[in-house]
Amino acid sequence: MKVKLDGIMTKGKALYLAYDQGMEHGPSEFNDKNIDPLYIVDIAKKGKFNALIFQKGIAEKYNDEIKESKISLIIKLNGKTNLSSGEPLSRQLCSVKEALELGAVAVGYTIYVGSAHESVMLKEFEGIEEEAHKKGIPVIAWIYPRGKGVEGKEFGELMAYSARIGLEIGADIVKLHWTGTFKDLKWAVKSAGRTKLVVAGGVKKDEGVLLKQVDDMMKAGCLGLAIGRNLWQNDKPLELTEKIKKVIWKS
Repeated sequence: MKVKLDGIMTKGKALYLAYDQGMEHGPSEFNDKNIDPLYIVDIAKKGKFNALIFQKGIAEKYNDEIKESKISLIIKLNGKTNLSSGEPLSRQLCSVKEALELGAVAVGYTIYVGSAHESVMLKEFEGIEEEAHKKGIPVIAWIYPRGKGVEGKEFGELMAYSARIGLEIGADIVKLHWTGTFKDLKWAVKSAGRTKLVVAGGVKKDEGVLLKQVDDMMKAGCLGLAIGRNLWQNDKPLELTEKIKKVIWKS
């Protein structure tokens, strides 16, 4: 079933504020200010982001403030810690039903392609995608090449493969990492077909580098950016938000 992305984009483009890193990376990413989810909700509200990305716990515990902000909610349905060893596996922790009850307008799920456990995650995604589409909400696939299966393979090739996987499994949007060349990203966009691509902001970087990357993302044909640490670790997050929005929407 084809679903609409209207609730999580503006004029065919999007800027998401990602704050699902606490489970994956631990509290080392945070300081006294940004460790508080209300600080993130406030940035999203004042910055007029298209959506917030949370795990279910924050979506539940801070639900009143999220709803009051009027910012669309995307709930990440699976997750893992960085404490386990071996081939990566991220299992479902929240149902589509629960996400909808919390007010989500879209759901997300990470698949580590190349992991020995990729089939488990692909199968789990299939059930999520089917249920979400029956309910009329979009599904975002975080597709990250990880594990022994990707050792020795070229990053640009893996990025395009990730984008194509998203199309083949029925994702409405694929969220991927990009640290390569403009040519690689453009090929990934083509590989995704009618599935949209959103690039992850990744580790904190120089502002000029970040804005240049955002410009390249949009020129390559991406839907937009899902930014986390580069924004809420910044001393002036709202100023940076406006700079990013000007690049995305060229206003």
